[in-house]
Amino acid sequence: MAPKTKEKAKAAAASVPLEDLFTSLNRHIQKFDYGQAVKVSDQVLSIAPEDEDAIRCKVVALIKNDSVDEALSTMQEFSKKSSIDFSFLKAYCLYRQNKLDEALGYLKGKDANSATMLLESQILFRLGKMDACVDIYQKLQKSNINSLETNFVAALVSAGSATEVQGTMDALRVKPTSSFELAYNVACSLIERNKYKDAEQLLMSARRIGQETLMEENWPDDEIDIELAPLAVQLAYVQQVLGNTEEASESYSDIIKKKLPDESSHAVAISNLIALKGHKNVSDGLKKLDELIVKGEGPLTFRLARDLDLKLSQKQREAIYVNRLLLLLHSNKVDQAKELASALPVMFPNSITPVLLQAAVHVRENKANKAEEILLQYANKVPQKSKTILLARAQIAAAAGHPQIAAESLLKILDIQHKPATVATIVSLKERAADIDGADAVFNSAIQWWSKAMVENNKVDVIMQEAASFKLRHGKKDEAARLYEELVKGHRSTEALVGLIQTAAHTDIDKAESYEKHLKPLPGLKGIDVENLEKTSGAKHIENYVAEANYEQKNKEKTKKKRKRKPKYPKGFDPANPGPPPDPERWLPKRERSSYRPKRKDKRAAQIRGSQGAVAKEATSSANSKLANSRGTSSGADQTKPSSKSRKKSRN
Repeated sequence: MAPKTKEKAKAAAASVPLEDLFTSLNRHIQKFDYGQAVKVSDQVLSIAPEDEDAIRCKVVALIKNDSVDEALSTMQEFSKKSSIDFSFLKAYCLYRQNKLDEALGYLKGKDANSATMLLESQILFRLGKMDACVDIYQKLQKSNINSLETNFVAALVSAGSATEVQGTMDALRVKPTSSFELAYNVACSLIERNKYKDAEQLLMSARRIGQETLMEENWPDDEIDIELAPLAVQLAYVQQVLGNTEEASESYSDIIKKKLPDESSHAVAISNLIALKGHKNVSDGLKKLDELIVKGEGPLTFRLARDLDLKLSQKQREAIYVNRLLLLLHSNKVDQAKELASALPVMFPNSITPVLLQAAVHVRENKANKAEEILLQYANKVPQKSKTILLARAQIAAAAGHPQIAAESLLKILDIQHKPATVATIVSLKERAADIDGADAVFNSAIQWWSKAMVENNKVDVIMQEAASFKLRHGKKDEAARLYEELVKGHRSTEALVGLIQTAAHTDIDKAESYEKHLKPLPGLKGIDVENLEKTSGAKHIENYVAEANYEQKNKEKTKKKRKRKPKYPKGFDPANPGPPPDPERWLPKRERSSYRPKRKDKRAAQIRGSQGAVAKEATSSANSKLANSRGTSSGADQTKPSSKSRKKSRN
């Protein structure tokens, strides 16, 4: 049958009453049959071209049917014919197309009702402006909006305010287990706070609640798996962090094998499984990631396939690119890794990971100087994020044999430069660089800082002790003695007292003798005859001596306590009638025993049949070998015995 023309369609629609068309339209909307709803809306508009309800129904049905481009074109068409305000619907369509700035522009000047505020919060959430997003949700707390608490908790977690989630839950008077979506978001907040055990229990509860809820709503099993896929991936991640790597690997593999329509959960499972395996099976990991990453048309442009850029958070997208770059380095594909590393700073300008990866690529190319240079530039450009950058620079420089650069990098990190571990590392690097004065200045600066620090666990005594030892080791005995004396007076340290006596013995004997009197007498030592002691080769340490004496005494006690055990005899042996004694040579080889008699050689084996000349020749060679052996040379060892093959030939 030939298709109807537009005129015939209009005539057919005109024959149907308008009320019946709206009834049909409402029926299709109730059944979520948005494709038919669009067709019925067109029939209504063919009769009443300016009907605003039909226009709105068509636009909303197109959006619900995921025909966003067609919805925008329809709104553009009817904007010229009617006075309907499409700004909210346009903003939503642009939000669906990820044109976030344009979408936010359409919402400006609109009345601040709950719908516009919710859409604005979603746009801000996707833009990464979490603080502004949280502010809007705080204004909507008193509004009676369905699932407000779920989005509110998600915004708090993404904004880095996971500690505020419990207070928000108390203010909203809701429990985490009121829905599986809310339980999932609260579990994410527990993960951000490193409470992995609690997060695991809550995720398991969320999975159970979700299964029960969706089964009550008569969802098919496959759709339940799709809906709960994010829960399964997050639970596998928690198991991975807790060290249950086998269970986590199985969970990731099951999700990947199912190939669920939930592209975001599928992509995260692939990325996490690759991170779990590390450098194992690199080729398979690259193959899976190549399915997720697509190279753009322009240079140094990459994007994720299947609209994953819209479905994944910035942290998740960055993890996928980072895993691919690391696998490229493991597989020695340095050129591809370098290309991707050059594109990442543009894609993630607020993250420090791209800069670290660029440095890693340069290190792989044996260009440590270049890596140190770009890290220093970024640290100077973004000082608030310089701590990790400078630590990486120090590590690269130390590994490349640049101790002075490594020490300078650590000195730039102000909040840790005076900690004992950092001071020890810097001093060691300075010593390796032969900068003794610089190392001494580091100790002096650390002592000055800890002396003024008003903290509970002050480390000035530890720093002074190590500084005194360092100064003494490098010939600065006066300064070492001064530090030891301060430690003795201020902290009453026995170790410092010993160091002071040893140091003062080189510079001030009287001071050393005066402080020597403060030492506690050794136990068990009544007096020392110095003259007799000088005549000896040396005295044994009294503590070791006492310890050795105690040890010998304990050994004697142990030997006394040994009890006699009856000997174990072989089965069937009678100790009363032991019989003849065993042969004492039974452990020797037979040829070494005194009773050994070698077998007699068969004289017939030495006879050789053949011509008389062959016999004379063999007799001559045997005589020569005996003569050589009698002289003690090793030439007999090089002679070869005639093979049996040659003897067979002589018989013919």
